[in-house]
Amino acid sequence: MKSGITGFLATVISLSVISAVLAKAVDIMEANAHHSEEVVRHSQSLCAGEKDYIHKRKHVVLESLNSHGINCEADGIPHIALLASGGGQRSSVALIGFLSQLQEERLLDTLLYFGGVSGSTWAMSSVYSDPQWSTNMDKAVTRLSDPGVELEQALAWLNERTKEEYFSLSDIWGVLTSAGMMKQLDLRNLSDEADRDAANPYPIYCAIEKECFSQGTIEGKWFEVTPHEAGFTELGVFIETSLLGSKFQNGELKEKKPEMDMVKLQGILGSALADESTIGDFIPPWLDVSGHVDISAEEYLRVYNAMKKLVALTRITIKDIRALSDLDNLQKMLEDKVNHNDSAWQQAKSEEERKHLSQKWTLELLAAVETWSRSLEDGAFKNHVSLLIEKVLPLIIKWEWGTMANFLYQYQDSSIPVCLYPKETINLIDAGLEVNVPYPSFLGDRRDIDLIIAPEYSAGNMFETLTLARAYAAAVKKPFPTIDDKILEEKDWPRDCYVFEGKEKEPTIVFMPLFNRNNCKDAEEYKAKMEEFSTFQPPFNQEKIEFLLQKAKANVKNNKEILLREIRKAVLRRQSRNHGTIVHG
Repeated sequence: MKSGITGFLATVISLSVISAVLAKAVDIMEANAHHSEEVVRHSQSLCAGEKDYIHKRKHVVLESLNSHGINCEADGIPHIALLASGGGQRSSVALIGFLSQLQEERLLDTLLYFGGVSGSTWAMSSVYSDPQWSTNMDKAVTRLSDPGVELEQALAWLNERTKEEYFSLSDIWGVLTSAGMMKQLDLRNLSDEADRDAANPYPIYCAIEKECFSQGTIEGKWFEVTPHEAGFTELGVFIETSLLGSKFQNGELKEKKPEMDMVKLQGILGSALADESTIGDFIPPWLDVSGHVDISAEEYLRVYNAMKKLVALTRITIKDIRALSDLDNLQKMLEDKVNHNDSAWQQAKSEEERKHLSQKWTLELLAAVETWSRSLEDGAFKNHVSLLIEKVLPLIIKWEWGTMANFLYQYQDSSIPVCLYPKETINLIDAGLEVNVPYPSFLGDRRDIDLIIAPEYSAGNMFETLTLARAYAAAVKKPFPTIDDKILEEKDWPRDCYVFEGKEKEPTIVFMPLFNRNNCKDAEEYKAKMEEFSTFQPPFNQEKIEFLLQKAKANVKNNKEILLREIRKAVLRRQSRNHGTIVHG
């Protein structure tokens, strides 16, 4: 009897174990099948992770609205996005000032989304390194005055990147920008934020694909990266952010690579230099033929400008007086090389001759940099510089930026353009080259934005981002508010705040130029300030940083009532839409 019971129990236990193992195996197979199906998500709807975050964030927004005496129903919370422009260090510093004042005015928690391009993404990366940054902007402001990261630490990071399959100038630009301008090396991964609570607005970082930008369709250009997904906005094809850079073929994950950290991502997002049309802010007169740069001279100027900017960034990471003097010598040598008035260029009869001269001078310039490096006194600085030059010079010649594996390689879908489908790699670069504010990611039904707050830190034509965004919206058939062309005439001395009101499905845009009639007495002073804080220049000293912070803060303070007014109107519009009516004005 005992043995019978024992045998019966053993059988039951064995069957239970087998059943559990089989169930587990089925679960694993189903999970793998699901993962395989979803590895490339093709949809114009938001992913589940973003939807969940936004749902939680709306509770924060509702509480903030109530604190301002704005009556709002739980199902009528407006979708408000802060969209910051690019503009190098000018935009990154000013944006931190703008955010700081938003917090002080208790307006930061009204934001559902926060998007950036180019230099503004440097500031975004910096503030989001603190999971509770929305309640403590002092930390981000103080960091701008920190001594920064030592060159040795930056090069240690860079040396690790050189071991990767795809190493480009974006890595070098990213580490020196992070160390020198943002005063930190943020080694976290963006996907780490996917599991955070909703204490901060949902971040969206934007880039463009280089080949599609230069010769592809508009649908293949705009690229966005969030804590949950990365992909092409208009095509509606996305992968998990942790898989960005991994190898795919025909929609299947072939080789998982480690996720890039925020330092590398910053280098990709802020790489305006990657486009040959931005060869520099300095063109020697002898190369300026008939008012434009001869195409044969572009490589020469490209090498010069890249070296000049890297020298300026390297300076911030060192304190040794002798090393700084050595860098001064290098800077002078570069300037002497490019400033010489070479009659051979003027005498060259053909493009072929000029091309030959340009290549010859490029090699001479690089050789001079190597000679300077070898002449340094033996020691740590020489070793650091030798490593940097060894890695930088070949990449400058190749001019390779933002290279990574293409997750749409041979992806079987007719909507994928030819600038993406056949390529094993893509090149992600600065989105500011297309539109210097991340409007494309926030147009249309997908995120259904009611109100855009747009601090404007761009160089050049102050309203260009608006007109480019308007044209982009028209091209992809998405709503955009009307821009009165008379306002465009104020580009040389803009007001501090404009409201472009949306009707029906168009978002309202509150447009806020950094330099304006409130802080510049006339068009001359406005122009002088834009030149003083130009995009491509050596990193700002502390006095310039403080100046930008104060101007950006004042812009929020001076326009708080306009912001509150437009937030109230956004609430009314959202609630009216929910009830089937539209409110204007």
